[in-house]
Amino acid sequence: MSLLSDLGRKGLFLFDPETAHGLSIAALKTGLVPACPARPDPRLARTVAGLTFPNPLGMAAGYDKNAEVPEPLIRLGFGFAEVGTVTPRPQEGNPKPRIFRLLEDGAVINRLGFNNAGHAAALARLKACRRDALIGVNIGANKDSADRVADYVEGIRTFYDVARYFTANISSPNTPGLRDLQARESLDALLAAVLAARAEQAERTGRHVPVFLKIAPDLTEEGLDDIAAVALAHPLDGLVVSNTTLSREGLTDRRLAGEAGGLSGRPLFEKSTSVLAKMRRRVGGDLPIIGVGGISSAETAAEKIRAGADLVQLYSCMVYAGPGLPGEIVGGLSRLCDREGLASIGDIRGSRTAHWADRPL
Repeated sequence: MSLLSDLGRKGLFLFDPETAHGLSIAALKTGLVPACPARPDPRLARTVAGLTFPNPLGMAAGYDKNAEVPEPLIRLGFGFAEVGTVTPRPQEGNPKPRIFRLLEDGAVINRLGFNNAGHAAALARLKACRRDALIGVNIGANKDSADRVADYVEGIRTFYDVARYFTANISSPNTPGLRDLQARESLDALLAAVLAARAEQAERTGRHVPVFLKIAPDLTEEGLDDIAAVALAHPLDGLVVSNTTLSREGLTDRRLAGEAGGLSGRPLFEKSTSVLAKMRRRVGGDLPIIGVGGISSAETAAEKIRAGADLVQLYSCMVYAGPGLPGEIVGGLSRLCDREGLASIGDIRGSRTAHWADRPL
C-alpha cells in the first residue's frame, strides 16, 4: 500500500491541485484505491454524542464536498467521514486557481468558497449509502443568501433522515461575512434556530441527530469566551475545533504565502491544538470536541486527544501522505495503547489540556 500510495501521490502532483483532487475522488469512486480497513481494536472505539465510533479518526469536511465517496473513505481506515460543506443551492465558488500546495511546509491554502452541487445532489447520494455508515453532513450558507440562518435550518431539515450527525460550518474564511456568525448575538440566534429545527425533526422521526459547531482558530480569548458561553446555553452536542487559518506565521514557502484563503496542514497543528485546549478548559469535560488541524501521524492525533479532543479529523496532510495515512494513524494509535498500557485511547483525553491552553494565541 505504501508503494502504491507513493506512486499515486507523485502522479497526482503532476496536476494542478484542484484537478488532482477531482482525480482522487474518481479513483475512490472506481475502486482504483484499494480498501485498507483498520484492524478492529476495541480500545480505539469512542462513544461520543450518543454515537459509537470504531476509532477516533475521521475525514474532515472539504474533501468530499458532494457526498460522492463517504463509504470508500471509511474503507481506507477512517472511523467516520464528514461530507460537505453543502449549501442549499449549487454554487461555483471563487474563481480559479483557488488551491495551492506549499510543499516545503506540508500545507495547503484554499479559497474555494463552498463550491458544491447543492442539497439535492448530495441528498440523492446519501440516500444510497448504508444506514450504519458513520457519515456526518457539514452544512453552510450560500454566498448570496438573503437569510443565512435559514440556509442552515434548511440543511437540518433536508439531511435529517440520512445524516448521523451535523456540523454547522460558520468558520470558513472564504465566504465573506460568514465568520461574523461567530459573534455572540449572531451565534445565539443561529443555534436557537438550528437546534429548534433539530427538535422538530427529532419529534418527527424519533431520532436524535447530534449537531456540532465548527469554529475558526483565528479567535481572541474574548471570542472564545463568547462561543463557549453560547454553546453551553444551548443543547448543542459538540464543537469542531478548528477550521483553516488566515495566519501565515512560520511558513517557509513565502512565494505562495501571500495567496488569499485559509491555510491548513502541518503549520496549523499548534495553533488549532491550543484553541482546542482553550475551549476544553472553557466548556468543561462533558461537551464533546472534535479536534482538527495539522494531524499527520498517530502522535499528532494522540496529542489532539491529550489536549482535550474526543475525536479527531484530518484532510490536508493526506494530500502529502496519500491514502495509506488513515490506516497508519489508526495502527499507530493501537501501538500507543500497547506502549502505555491503555484500556482505552480515551484515557489520555485532557492529560495535556493545561500545556496547550496556557499558550498565548
